[in-house]
Amino acid sequence: MDPKTRIIDTACRLFYEQGYNSTGINQVIKEAGVAKASLYQHFPSKEDLLAEYLKVSSATTSQTLQSVMEKYTDPREKIIGLFDFLLKFTKQTKFLGCNFLNVAAEIPKDNRKVRALIRKQKNSIRKMFTELLVPLGKQYLADELYILFDAALVSSKVYGETWPVNTTIKIVKKLI
Repeated sequence: MDPKTRIIDTACRLFYEQGYNSTGINQVIKEAGVAKASLYQHFPSKEDLLAEYLKVSSATTSQTLQSVMEKYTDPREKIIGLFDFLLKFTKQTKFLGCNFLNVAAEIPKDNRKVRALIRKQKNSIRKMFTELLVPLGKQYLADELYILFDAALVSSKVYGETWPVNTTIKIVKKLI
């Protein structure tokens, strides 16, 4: 694996497991097995590395959600399938919440660059729900489903349990 890929993979793992603020550049360098100059050649600042983490996480999330939806033909089944995926995701032993919400909680309010990346990803989820709801004539529910999706993630992290997602699935079934 080339040094840039090792840096990205290591940063992604550490930012998710430890948080952005608790992860130091020296730890990333050491665990990635690269020279400091190599890291700074690819990522001039820790914030640049964070931006790459968010871009990689966004692409991975989009691909995963797309593959979940491809299993179904009916829009209702696709929506329920997304929430079922969320249930499986929160059951993982390494579930530590949503990458994007975790970073949003750590960065300053005025960090426009990072917040824009987070909003872009969150807006893609909102758009996904809108597109799924159009054939049902219920696109007006997209924001509600988005809020339920994120709230289920947050609550599952807070409680360390899956009941928030199970409860959300019941609500979603009633809505759609």
